[in-house]
Formats: sequence, structure tokens, C-alpha cells
Amino acid sequence: MSAQCCAGQLACCCGTAGCSLCCGCCPKIRQSRSTRFMYALYFILVAVLCCIMMSQTVANEMKEHIPFYEDICKGIKAGDTCEKLVGYSAVYRVCFGMACFFFIFCLLTLNINNSKSCRAYIHNGFWFFKLLLLGAMCSGAFFIPDQETFLNAWRYVGAIGAFLFIGIQLILLVEFAHKWNKNWTAGTTHNKLWYAALSLVTLIMYSIAAGGLILMAVFYTQKDGCMGNKILLGVNGGLCVLISLVAISPCVQNRQPHSGLLQSGLISCYVTYLTFSALSSKPVEVGKLALLGSMCLWHEYFHLWRKQCVSVSYCLNIRDAVNQEEPVFLQECLFPSLTSTTRSSSDALQGRHAAPELEVARCCFCFGPYGEDTEDPQNMKEGPGVIYDEKRSTVYSYSYFHGVFFLASLYVMMTVTNWFNYESAYIETFFSGSWSIFWVKMASCWMCVLLYLWTLVAPLCCPSRQFYV
Repeated sequence: MSAQCCAGQLACCCGTAGCSLCCGCCPKIRQSRSTRFMYALYFILVAVLCCIMMSQTVANEMKEHIPFYEDICKGIKAGDTCEKLVGYSAVYRVCFGMACFFFIFCLLTLNINNSKSCRAYIHNGFWFFKLLLLGAMCSGAFFIPDQETFLNAWRYVGAIGAFLFIGIQLILLVEFAHKWNKNWTAGTTHNKLWYAALSLVTLIMYSIAAGGLILMAVFYTQKDGCMGNKILLGVNGGLCVLISLVAISPCVQNRQPHSGLLQSGLISCYVTYLTFSALSSKPVEVGKLALLGSMCLWHEYFHLWRKQCVSVSYCLNIRDAVNQEEPVFLQECLFPSLTSTTRSSSDALQGRHAAPELEVARCCFCFGPYGEDTEDPQNMKEGPGVIYDEKRSTVYSYSYFHGVFFLASLYVMMTVTNWFNYESAYIETFFSGSWSIFWVKMASCWMCVLLYLWTLVAPLCCPSRQFYV
């Protein structure tokens, strides 16, 4: 059994066979999922490498503990102390190589309709050689001539690509909200319990949104100050009320019967999250602003809270306490990168009207009735540890998959290097916040609201057109 497993993994790395799970006792995996998992693994490896390159601590530790460190640096022409392998410029080069890798595969996989073509075999296999190619492209970026001009130009390309990736996130979120409400509303025609599910989930989401805004008003504002935070909380809270009223307005309901409070509740939750993340990313305005009170309450150190927290009179900024959530940027990259490749998501990104679906309400409505947007399981071919689920047609768009990962590479590059504050960006100061991150998050928040409002208002403005949602 072990020899067969090793042979299968070898075929996966050096041939066209799909990659199975490592252990024989694990269940079989679909080839479409296996392929996407492997590309995501490559993406994570490079992202972690970028984080290491942005760490001064790692650079200092290597200098102290690696024998002949300076000689090695000079030998590979990375500077006397390998300064070319650390900092924002190194991250730009590595992400340039990863972005080129996914862009080449985006072009290579254009118009692939089944998994039997030569290009599809390259997409689904040869993982060892693709890893070598990725490593070679990331390494080769360090030998690009005229580095200063390259970095200046690539910085603007990265910013544009990162904003496009944020737009994809928001489009998928809005599409998800409409699909969720449409699916569960369809279930009410057969079972009235779906009304209870809709009401419960809607109530929970609005409770989260309202509770989050209230907590931010308590911890991010003061009675006699923090006017900027008060304005932002008021504006974003007002936007949540606005989209809720528009969603249930009679004119929208007549044109879109599936429009309701479930979608607006989900968007309100996301707006609340982005507001919280933006405020926690603001740099220190006056002195040391703290959430010591919240931290003390969290750890039940009431005596410490009484001594140190009550006397704080500055605007509260909980960056140091809660910006531990910033590493979720990897999750923010992987979720839209993996979900944007389903047929329905690809149609939404292209602005096309999807084919009518069989409206069967399901709790797990994101996938087809067989667990994913795939063909009938009877037509699937099985192999050792792998289910070849693309016998007749591809489950997802290969080209769009690589295109989204191309943009995700640029998003990681800009996020790790602190967007436009790249020269002072290090992973140790990643949680200290900056105005660049703050305004990127606030712009994302307002863009999300505008996209959702457009999906509600567009059918009224253009009644003759057929819209996706």
C-alpha cells in the first residue's frame, strides 16, 4: 500500500495524474479540488516567504547564527549583509515572479473546455516542475536590470492589481448575498420553516452589525473628542440603514422580488467589519492610545483596569490589541481566488446572466447538489485516491482561476509592504497601522455599499436589460 501511495504521489509530481491526499486512509478527493489546493499551497508558500523577507528579526538572527554569512551574501551578489534579500524591494521582486507565473498560466489555459487537452494536463499535473518554474521566476526577478525603474513602475502595477482584486472580493460578496437570499426564499414555497431560518439569520446579522457599531462608538470615541471616528461611524451606520430601506422599498420589491433584508444584513456586517478593521489600522494620533480597558476586562484584571484605564483621556485606538486579525489577508486572498472560479461566480465577474438554476433550497447552497458545480457522479472517472470529475467539461474556468491568483499576488505584495508606506514597512511594525491601510479599507467599505446599491437600483434604471441577480 505504501509503495502504491508513493508511486501515486510521484506520478502527481512528475506526470499528469491528479494529486491525492497523503494518507491511504483519507477519503478520495476530486481532481478539480486537488488542483486548486496545490496552487493555493504554492501561493501560501510564497506569501510566507514574503513575510520572512520583511522581518528584520529574521535577518539579524541569520547574520548572527549562520557561519560565513557575509561571504555567502557576497557570493550570491546580494550585498555585504544580504540587504537585497530583505525589505520591500525583495518582496516586490518575489511577488513579481509569482505574478508572472500565474499570468503565464492564465494565458496558457485560455478557452479550455475539458480536461483531456494537452494544456489541461499541464494545468492539472507536473507539480514538481511547476514548483521549479515558480522558484526560477521568483529568483530571476532579482537579476532584472535597472532595479530602481522596475520597482517604481511595478509599484503602480501592484496598486492597480490590488484594487482590482479588492473589487473582485466585493463583487463575489454581493453575488453571494443575492444567491443566499434567492435560494432560501425559494424554499419557502415548499416549507414555511425557511421563513424562520431567514428571519433568524437576518436578526443575527443585524444584531452583529448594530452591536459592532455600538462597541466601536464606546471604545473608539470619547465624549469630548474623536470627531473623525464619530463621523465615520455615523456615516457607515447611516449607509447600513440606507441599503436596508432601499432593499425593502416597494419599487425595488416590484422589480426584484428576491430582494430583502438578508442581503442588506450581510452587507451591513461586512461594512461593520471593514469599519472596525480600518479604525484599528489608524496610526497613533495623540500619545499612546489604548484599549487597556477592554484588554483588562477581557483578562478580568479589574484592578489593573481601574488603575490604568479610567484615566486615559485620549481617543481610544485598539490597534495594538486587536490588529492581530491582520494576518487574515491570506484568507481574504484565498477565499475569492478559489470561489471566483465556479461557473456562477465567473458569470457574475463577467457580468453575464447565468442559466436558470433549479431552485432547491439547501443550507449549503454554495455548491451544486453533488457538492460542487460538477457533472453527474455517474459520469466521473475514479483513480487511486482521486475522482476525475471533469471528464466531459471543466468544473471551473482555468484561465479565470489563474487570473484571480495573479491579482491576489499583487494584493499580497501591497499588503505585506504596507501599501504606500513601503520604505518603513517591516513585519514587526505591520500591526502599528498606517493611513494607507486605513483609507484602503474605508474605500473598500464604501465601494461595497455602492456595488450593492447598484444591484438594487440598476434594474429600475434599465428595465429592458436582463441582470444577473
